[in-house]
Amino acid sequence: MAGTTPGTPRVLRAMNDRAALDLLLEHGPLSRTRIGKLTGLSKPTASQLLARLEAAGLVVVTGTTEGRPGPSAQLYAINGNVAHAAGLDVTPERIRAAVADVTGATVGEFELPTPGRRADRVVRQVTDALEGAVKAAGLTRTDVQRLVIGTPGAFDPSTGRLRYASHLPGWHSPTLLDELAAALPMPVEYENDVNLAAVAEQRLGAAHGHENFVLLWNEEGLGAAVVIGGRLHRGFTGGAGEVGFLPVPGTPLVRQVTKANSGGFQELAGAQALPRLARELGLEDIGSGPHAEVATALVARAAENDSGPYGQLLDAFATGLATGLASMVAVLDPELVVLSGEVIAAGGEPLRTRVQAELTELAASRPRLVLGAVRRHPVLRGALESALATTRDEVFDTSR
Repeated sequence: MAGTTPGTPRVLRAMNDRAALDLLLEHGPLSRTRIGKLTGLSKPTASQLLARLEAAGLVVVTGTTEGRPGPSAQLYAINGNVAHAAGLDVTPERIRAAVADVTGATVGEFELPTPGRRADRVVRQVTDALEGAVKAAGLTRTDVQRLVIGTPGAFDPSTGRLRYASHLPGWHSPTLLDELAAALPMPVEYENDVNLAAVAEQRLGAAHGHENFVLLWNEEGLGAAVVIGGRLHRGFTGGAGEVGFLPVPGTPLVRQVTKANSGGFQELAGAQALPRLARELGLEDIGSGPHAEVATALVARAAENDSGPYGQLLDAFATGLATGLASMVAVLDPELVVLSGEVIAAGGEPLRTRVQAELTELAASRPRLVLGAVRRHPVLRGALESALATTRDEVFDTSR
């Protein structure tokens, strides 16, 4: 037939294979009959497909449908051991590492404390953290197909240097990426930590099914991730979403923001603003420690005592968050805003409803606000999901 491309049957088989593998990832173990119904394939074709995938080591028989109505049938599942991917979540205080099998199940975790460590030992810190997670998984580094590292700030694609994160010592060397590439036996990608939290929410959490959304993150720093048309928008230098530098009403202008590593929105609604607000409201027993820990404890207490001075604290915090969000919403007009990070999560629904009410008054468009649903290590989970997406594309390609 005119226009027919040689090899089309192989391509169609590969497309069917990938559709079946994606269904198994989404639903877990399935019978041949169920896979046939979900893919629209005939029973003989579904049988051939599963035999092909089993021979390739991509699926395994995990049991039968015994106990269900009708005759029992074999259940097929993804062979998790066919590939592994790793993720790292880097902060000035620690590096958190994890390894997941190709199904997405976490099989090994490790945390390496890094406060006070020498800045010239970043490569050693990364390899030690990864090695700890790999050993916890019972694997070796060569078993890991891909690594994604999440850091504050972003690596400028034009220079390869980390920007917008002066508080991360040792990560600004112009040779760092080359040194890491030489030290690690797998492909390595780098991504902003808040962007990875958005990946986690898009794949597994509150933003699932949404292609245009903003994630506002509040822990030690205040930042955002922007997803447009289902894809992360990183900006020309990788700095899209560095909204902590955003000038906002209610705070003095901060000049030379990258040297100060702060800006108006960070000063208005970042973690360091909560103790100040608490003191202004006459609250005692504010506590001591890192900004994020103190702020999280204050917001959690306020959410439980949603009246009086604590209610006023939530009101002021919500107004500050909504002030910065109003500028973002005016430019981006997203369908959804996800509120994430430990400080915001501590406020729960009492804080979310206040921010929604304030934003409704401050912004012309009115996106729905939701709390992040990926509560356990969202940056690390996003790093794993990002690494797994590419790994699956490579491993599940049966057209070769």
